[in-house]
Amino acid sequence: MMHYPLWRRIVVIGLVVLGLAAAAPNLFYPRVEAHNDAIAEIEAMGATPEREAALSAWPSWLPSSLVNLGLDLRGGAQLLAEVHVQDVYAHRMDALWPEVRDVLRDERDAVGAIRRLEAPDGLLQVRIDNPGGMAAALEAVNGLASNVVSLTGIGSKDIEVAGDGDVIIVQLSEAEQLATDDRTIQQSLEIIRRRVDEVGTREPSITRQGERRILIQVPGLGSADELKALIGTTAQLTFQPVVGRTTDGNTAPGARQELLPSLDEEGVWYILEQTPVVTGEELTNAQPSFDQNGRPAVSFQFNVSGARKFGEYTGANVGSPFAIVLDEEVISAPRINEAIPGGSGIITGNFTVEDSTELAVLLRAGALPAEMTFLEERTIGPELGADSIEAGKIASIVAFCAVLVFMALSYGWFGIIANVALILNVAMVFGLLSAIGATLTLPGVAGIVLTIGMAVDANVLVFERIREELKAGRGPARAIELGYEKALSAIIDANITTVITASILFMMGSGPVKGFAVTLFFGIITSVFAAIFVTRLLIVMWFERRRPKTIEV
Repeated sequence: MMHYPLWRRIVVIGLVVLGLAAAAPNLFYPRVEAHNDAIAEIEAMGATPEREAALSAWPSWLPSSLVNLGLDLRGGAQLLAEVHVQDVYAHRMDALWPEVRDVLRDERDAVGAIRRLEAPDGLLQVRIDNPGGMAAALEAVNGLASNVVSLTGIGSKDIEVAGDGDVIIVQLSEAEQLATDDRTIQQSLEIIRRRVDEVGTREPSITRQGERRILIQVPGLGSADELKALIGTTAQLTFQPVVGRTTDGNTAPGARQELLPSLDEEGVWYILEQTPVVTGEELTNAQPSFDQNGRPAVSFQFNVSGARKFGEYTGANVGSPFAIVLDEEVISAPRINEAIPGGSGIITGNFTVEDSTELAVLLRAGALPAEMTFLEERTIGPELGADSIEAGKIASIVAFCAVLVFMALSYGWFGIIANVALILNVAMVFGLLSAIGATLTLPGVAGIVLTIGMAVDANVLVFERIREELKAGRGPARAIELGYEKALSAIIDANITTVITASILFMMGSGPVKGFAVTLFFGIITSVFAAIFVTRLLIVMWFERRRPKTIEV
């Protein structure tokens, strides 16, 4: 007991100091937050005197990570959205049609002429002139099938092909639909996260709820409408061949064609081929810029595949108009003057600088793979968040003071040492939360309050073991040593079960449950460290200084 190696003392003290340093910025929350915001704004938009002043409000050599406040503590906006995954099935069938058409053309002698029929979303129906060639047609189309890329769909094909008289019916297999649903939700999550992050909103919480729903929580926003304006914009960019132009909005387009309005020309409609040549998914970059007349515009760049298709089409259709379509509106329909092999271009329109900047952000983030319906929207004002913080603060202080008084009255000087370790423990919890950039919610505050009560549990076990050794006639040094040794297994067993519980809550829970699990998990880690190492070091240092002949716990 009395031999506590120097290296161990240095490690324990060093970890405590690191925890305190990481937690310290939270004592100056507004100043540090302004400092961090200034760094991000200077990197994105350049320096201004105001930003430089905010930057200098906190020393750059000090830690500046903060515990982010959740929606219920800070106020903000929340949306619950449902993703229409059926839209993706329809897009997949549209994309498959050119391949089906090509393989059936290769079997023209057997199947005759082919024609795509109107069909419900998610189905591709093709009529052949010669029903006697159905077997050859089905074999050719089945050759387009590939294996499903998912753990649950191993060994399955991605499409199902069937014949009904002279009609070929193609649809996604059940295994591919499940895999597509999962990919669509994951893609939607990532695109929403990128869109929210692009505009500098702090620490959004974007989580999946059930099979087809997404919960979006963004602290600091003024209203749910502001969040919907950003996330609800699909930003589906396509480049489509122009069939005709009309001022009659009731014109009936031909088969596999669509009638879309012009964004800039009031009363003008364009008849377009429904299948795009290139889509926004093949964009690699989009930036706000200006056209040759100095008007705001958006420049873009395609990837290799998109550049090749864009170059081939423009080369083969010089002199023809080419529509740039954004969210079912034609924003521009320029004439192709020459082939554009570089895969880059510019989108012009009646944009303001803000419009072009926002459009570039949406295009860089990518198009949402499917439409979303907002089932629930909620705005939490900062006043309610302040009330929640105050309530959590009162609960924490009451719990903290009650535990401190109990330990001091129950264990005397040893209880006071445990109280010092408890204060350091709470500080280290905030240090860990700050270090990983965790978001603190009201349930997270409840986890901290629970941690305060549980933190002294290990010390109680140790002190009771020391009492038993003293009653058995052990000397002070030996009693303290045996107390820590014999209580260790009970401390580890009790906390491991709680760690397992917190881990399950984090993996299986969502939203508030995760916030509670995170603070509970870190609280257990710091509590065990404080009880086994910090209090022991404090007792050793006290014992070495005082050398008491007897002790009373």
